Amino acid sequence: MTTPQESSHYRICPLCEACCGLEVRTAGGKVTAIRGAEHDVFSRGYICPKAVALKDLHEDPDRLRTPMIKRDGRHVPASWQEAFAEIERRLRPVIDTHGRDAVALAFGNPSAHKMGLLLYSPRLAKSAGSKNVYSASTLDQMPKQLSSGLMFGSWLSIAVPDIARCDHLLILGANPMASNGSLWTVPDFRGKAKALHGRGGRIVVIDPRRTETAAIADAHHAIRPGSDALLLAAMAQVLFSEGRLRLGRLEALTQGLDAVRAAVAPFTPERVAARCGLAPEAIRTLARELAAARHPCVYGRLGTCTQRFGSVASWLVDVLNVLVGALDAPGGAMFPKAPAFASNTRGKPGIGGGITTGRHRSRVSGAPEVLGELPMTLLPEEIETPGPGQVRALITVASNPALSAPGGSRWADALAQLDCLVSVDVYLNETTRHAHVILPGRSPLEDAHYDVAFPQFSDRNHARYSAPVFEPDADHPPEWQTIMALAALLRGRPASDALALDDELTADEIRRVAGERADAVARAVRDRVGPERLLDLALRAGPYGDRFGLQPDGLNLDKLAATPGGIDLGELQPRLPDMLRTPSGHIELAPQALLDDLRAALAELDTVAPAMVIIGRRDVRSNNSWMHNLPTLAKGPERCTLLLHPADATRLQLADGAPARISGSGRTVVAPVELSNDMRPGVACLPHGWGHDRPGAQLRVAGERPGASLNDVLDENLRDPLSGNAVLSGVAVEIAPAA
Repeated sequence: MTTPQESSHYRICPLCEACCGLEVRTAGGKVTAIRGAEHDVFSRGYICPKAVALKDLHEDPDRLRTPMIKRDGRHVPASWQEAFAEIERRLRPVIDTHGRDAVALAFGNPSAHKMGLLLYSPRLAKSAGSKNVYSASTLDQMPKQLSSGLMFGSWLSIAVPDIARCDHLLILGANPMASNGSLWTVPDFRGKAKALHGRGGRIVVIDPRRTETAAIADAHHAIRPGSDALLLAAMAQVLFSEGRLRLGRLEALTQGLDAVRAAVAPFTPERVAARCGLAPEAIRTLARELAAARHPCVYGRLGTCTQRFGSVASWLVDVLNVLVGALDAPGGAMFPKAPAFASNTRGKPGIGGGITTGRHRSRVSGAPEVLGELPMTLLPEEIETPGPGQVRALITVASNPALSAPGGSRWADALAQLDCLVSVDVYLNETTRHAHVILPGRSPLEDAHYDVAFPQFSDRNHARYSAPVFEPDADHPPEWQTIMALAALLRGRPASDALALDDELTADEIRRVAGERADAVARAVRDRVGPERLLDLALRAGPYGDRFGLQPDGLNLDKLAATPGGIDLGELQPRLPDMLRTPSGHIELAPQALLDDLRAALAELDTVAPAMVIIGRRDVRSNNSWMHNLPTLAKGPERCTLLLHPADATRLQLADGAPARISGSGRTVVAPVELSNDMRPGVACLPHGWGHDRPGAQLRVAGERPGASLNDVLDENLRDPLSGNAVLSGVAVEIAPAA
């Protein structure tokens, strides 16, 4: 018997923001091994357990391979033609009778990790013509996007730590030892932190829990959840009052310094100490050490975003970086220069239109639009509340809000009311179990991949592309074609017009951008279709591109595809003022909306902190809810446990391993207690994305240990009013022994 010959393939991991390069070995159409790609110019051989689990995902028997239609309460396999016919039968009457705002769209986190979904979802939203667009951004990162947009002029101009040259890294509400960065693509954070220490640098972590990152840090301060904005304002007050500013060249590029000075003046360390849970002298030391460092940097992430003053906290992170001269400086918070798709590399350098919010508001609660989206937590009320504009149809794309968004059982009740629910998803999960039609995507190993968003947050400039590992089933369309078929239906055209519509929309974009060179540009990419065509266009027009022949040595997709492991584009470089897209051409240090909300934060200083609050946590083996169905990641100790400080457990009469009842927002879940001295007293911790006990879901591995859903006890009515982001951290709960 002949043994199949093994072959090696380069692949970029699509499972988290680290985006590591992989070597996938195959034989006989099967994955035999997955290792870190040593020749990858960005990750250089680093790998985490999630990448190994790509084999599980590819082979998962629960992963859908054919469309599913719900008939008589059960999902049954169907052909693609039958699926689109059923969608048209349900969707068309909703639009004709109730208008386009009766259709909503919800995009999930995995969309950011698939080139076809991220590039084509905007086309779907535009084709829908609805105000009801939602995404995981308002469960995660919208405060940082909003504050960065207001300060620098574009939504993804997010400054990231230049860890390779930093010597004092202050981290708030982030755990890169588990995540390898979030809105900061930094594979092998552990190795880079070790190198920082090796050159005499320091890492300081501010977090209610002694996280994996805090454990390797030089100092850890256990802040009260939700008070980051108060702490950051107090640190800025110390810098101003003690004359420790060192803006350097940033002073000439910045507007609003005096307004910030006045705004933070009331936030003295003594005033905020009790609410933050940190001593006044500790706050002063944090500010003084930051100002004294040669190459300092402040980085805040999920914990700073998912709180009532998330936008203010995100803004103050960059205010501190400006005040100590760390913004756009080697070793500080710098702006990557992505080879494609970055708005801060297009148009006139150094000036632009800035960003706009509030172009429309949600029908029921009146929440403002931000980045074309409404807060995800408002979707149930838009479905439940009768009247003109009531949502009656929903299209979800790689989205599982029934587990990932606050509201618990309210989501199930709302989704069951819809006249039409279409889900583009690879699983029959807690959300798609309500779908009338499920349209499955391919395995990631059957798709080409380019990271559209993450080079804009990377700790080193690079360009990488990976071809499919396996040839997909010819009858299974790629997700971008599925998206375009839905877009065609939304435009009143047959689903079979998907490819023609893609050609038309791409031609329109080329004419709009290329002007008189449109014909030449179109000819240059005529042999490509879909995402690869859009990628080639973006690479060629980008800052390193060949300019469609005008720069023959420049970058294009042919060159990139011929270089497995990618092309290194060098360390981060100062980019101010050219990358700014603000109307003033300056860093807007004092946006009025943020100043106003900072004043509102003063009222927090007079409130009494709840006796017990809850926060989430991340594990290196668990990123999204669907990863709990992969055996490689699911094995080992139970991870959905409630971390409690021993003193709290004693007070609440709870023992290690005992079941605890967690109650909030009128709902209750039960989870086993895990005693931990790493927790700040008064703070409980439960991981996000669990709760796989809903009837009708088909996630067999996840169902063996379903866990408790943190979002079931979070209040869907709590959000940061500026960004619409859900409040997921520091929410009051009651904890007691379970019966």
